[in-house]
Amino acid sequence: MTSFVDYVASLKGDEKGESQLYCNKLFQTFGHDGLKEAGATLEFRVRRKGAKTKFADLLWPGRVLIEMKSRGEHLERHYRQAFEYWLHLVPDRPQYVVLCNFDEFWIYDFNILLEEPVDKVKIADLPSRYTALNFLFLEDKAPVFKQNMLDVTREAADAVAGVFNALIKRNVERTQAQRFVLQCVVAMFAEDFELLPRDIFTGLVDECRSGKGSSYDLISGLFRQMDTEKAAPAGRYKGVRHFNGGLFAVVDPLELTTAELKLLAVACSHRWIKVHPAIFGTLFQKSMDKNQRHALGAHFTNEAEIQKVVLPTIVRPWRDRIDEADSLDALLKLRNELLSYRVLDPACGSGNFLYVAFREIKRLELDLLTRIFKFKTAGKKVPTRHVVKTTQFFGMDKDPFAVELAKVTLILAKELAIKEMEDWTRTLKTPDLPFVYDKPLPLDNLDKNIFQADAVFDEWPRVEVIIGNPPYQSKNKVQDEYGPAYMHKVREKFPNTGMADYCVYWFRRAHDHLEPGQRAGLVGTNTIRQTNSREASLDYIVGKGGTITEAVSTQVWPGDAVVHVSIVNWIKGEDDGEKTLWFQRGDKSSSPFDKFPVDKINSALSLGPDLSKAKPLTANQVPKTGYQGQTPGNDGYLLTPEEAAAAVKKHAAAHEILFPYLIGDEMLSTASGQPSRFVIDLHPRTLFQAREYKSLYPRLETVVLPAREKAAAKEAKKNKPLLDENPKAKVNRHHAAFLKKWWLLSYARADLLRRLATIPRYIACSRVTRRPIFVFVDASIHPSDALGVFILPDDYSFGILQSTLHFLWFAGRCSTFKADWRYTSTTVWDSFPWPQNPTLAQVKAVAAAAIELRQARQEQMDERDVGLREVYRALALPGASEVKDAQAELDAAVRACYGFGKKDDGLEKLKALNEELAALEKAKAEIVGPGLPPCVTAKDAAKLVSDDCIQPIEV
Repeated sequence: MTSFVDYVASLKGDEKGESQLYCNKLFQTFGHDGLKEAGATLEFRVRRKGAKTKFADLLWPGRVLIEMKSRGEHLERHYRQAFEYWLHLVPDRPQYVVLCNFDEFWIYDFNILLEEPVDKVKIADLPSRYTALNFLFLEDKAPVFKQNMLDVTREAADAVAGVFNALIKRNVERTQAQRFVLQCVVAMFAEDFELLPRDIFTGLVDECRSGKGSSYDLISGLFRQMDTEKAAPAGRYKGVRHFNGGLFAVVDPLELTTAELKLLAVACSHRWIKVHPAIFGTLFQKSMDKNQRHALGAHFTNEAEIQKVVLPTIVRPWRDRIDEADSLDALLKLRNELLSYRVLDPACGSGNFLYVAFREIKRLELDLLTRIFKFKTAGKKVPTRHVVKTTQFFGMDKDPFAVELAKVTLILAKELAIKEMEDWTRTLKTPDLPFVYDKPLPLDNLDKNIFQADAVFDEWPRVEVIIGNPPYQSKNKVQDEYGPAYMHKVREKFPNTGMADYCVYWFRRAHDHLEPGQRAGLVGTNTIRQTNSREASLDYIVGKGGTITEAVSTQVWPGDAVVHVSIVNWIKGEDDGEKTLWFQRGDKSSSPFDKFPVDKINSALSLGPDLSKAKPLTANQVPKTGYQGQTPGNDGYLLTPEEAAAAVKKHAAAHEILFPYLIGDEMLSTASGQPSRFVIDLHPRTLFQAREYKSLYPRLETVVLPAREKAAAKEAKKNKPLLDENPKAKVNRHHAAFLKKWWLLSYARADLLRRLATIPRYIACSRVTRRPIFVFVDASIHPSDALGVFILPDDYSFGILQSTLHFLWFAGRCSTFKADWRYTSTTVWDSFPWPQNPTLAQVKAVAAAAIELRQARQEQMDERDVGLREVYRALALPGASEVKDAQAELDAAVRACYGFGKKDDGLEKLKALNEELAALEKAKAEIVGPGLPPCVTAKDAAKLVSDDCIQPIEV
């Protein structure tokens, strides 16, 4: 390391002439033969929509991006350029970004923090600080950072939240405790920014800890003075100016305990001038219990995700307009527009979206002022005041504490922006710019800008742009969380939205609220691109004149919420420019992204043909062949083989109501795929008939009946407010119905059982899956509700379902559940077009290929003692495989049945076939649905049913 330091000292520090030599020597210092030998690339092309190709100085894929600047250059001026490069480096996006001016390394990890580097290392200190660059070593060691601002943020939040939780624990009223900790936060921030006399708040805390005073008097006295218009001329609070802002209008004195004062002292010890405003999101979560957080759909958004909305929806459109302005008049017009540009987050939480938007717009204003000032020699008077206000920003939230947090976040954003702009101006090559910045005090009063409201129903303020991250509540959970009365009101306000996720109403209201030419960007659960949720949100936006300009189709949410999300940015009106669609590959927040420039983004956020408009086909539904398995509703119905054997031994008649019960995991995880439990299925017996099964009935009465009663009572309690208001209101009465026949399974699927009695085997697949794996199952085995069941015993039908063509249709039509995809009849099965005119020879070829594929799969399972899930995971890896070969043979046979050529786009052809068949059905013509086609005679059909299938277990 010392030799590298000496080498750097010998350089002039010229960015153009010496950067590449510098980087190569740096890689050699960390143990490589050179940067090319390590796999790094100089002058790596970075392409961005609507902009010229840029060149990053050095990219080591997956590791680091290094951007070099000349010696003496202010590095803080260039992090925006580095972030833009990093954002578009897919799929090779590195974890770390390094800005270097020959004498100093600024190290960024944009996955967790944008504004500040996680560490700064001077070249002179490299021999003792090289571990901060551990990621440059061949073995990719974990770096050791000494000034990670994110850690400071979390530690400070932990201390403040500790004070809050301690106050709640000793029964201080929640609103009072929340107000007090926010007042403390502003005071700590203000003393570090010297808006208060230096260390005045810290000093008061120390006095209280040493017993020289009481927090009841000292701290509350400071807060009262901060709300006093005239600054204190003398005494303990001398020099304390007027803060106002509404936060200090109410001061409730508190006598803090020794432990609470200690936590507050820990918080004071942090450099609040370096604490990121995202602390308020952390504080928000820590101040809410888990149940409350879930009910509100509350979640914390880190800045890297926020920028996926703010950049395409606010910054880039404004940046393009600024770059195109070529006259003083054009620039002045833009500045006037910027001063009236209003931003709304209708689910603001702790205000992080508003904070980032405010900061970025202040930077746009600085850029505008800088360009305007270049015209000062034109003889015209030009503005110099930096006056974008926090009062141009609006927020709504149902949680009152979130509202207060958001106000404080914007209060601090203003102070941070003033400091940043002053620092930034000093780094410009024209330091004589006569800019006049906002006064930090008094604080802006944001009570009319950020307020408590239900964004689904209440009026939204008029603005130019809408951004945010609405609550995460799935369509299946929203009624449980909010109650039937609330959801009844929602569906009255938004009729014909079906069972949509809760967030879709923000998308719908946002689009209705926009004027032509205005923009919005929202984060939603990734079901907004699927089924009812898509129809109620993205279909609605596109159908009402919206154009999606940039979107993330799906990505893992990096916060606490266990969910995959979609991020959608759109304009109300036309946008002729190139669009960008992103996809994340993998199930981790660190998984890489793929970026695709496209001419149009459809409402399904898909690259392939838009299958969202595919029509359900009557032939797929009548006669019914696709079912969902049984739903017991209580584990009391399920028995181990030992329990089942004991019941039969005690009372032989128990054998009549015990059946092998198969779930998806068992079907896919073992070589045999056999079930491991039995289900007690009394359908269609009456209660008196059920009582005759003396070895099993007492179990149901003891275990199932109390659970049914409890669930029905809970349901009735939820329904009561709505029924009291409207006795004819529609409410869920599922559990009441289950209680009436409590000895029976919740959903026995009687029609399914009747159909199973007519065939020797059926086809099943797990309903939640990444790729449907179809299996034949003996008809005596009862399938669980986790399985999709198809009353098709023949090998031809199996071959069609297991083909890659059917998988592509599934991928384009399925709904998702967290990281997995869901096979549903309404989206996948009912619309899938079957071959219409195959020959008997083609049908037999598919059946034979299907048998070969199952045999190849079984050989792999037996040889490795694994289940089908592991076999298909292995298929995703490179390399030859007998199973891959068998799948290819099957795919070729299936394409022949459809009449598709080798070079035809199978999905486009299926889409066209669906449209053709839907039109034929509308014209009352018959089409071919699931199962054997008309060319197969009864004699031939018998030969197309082989006998391999999952076998039942015996009692």
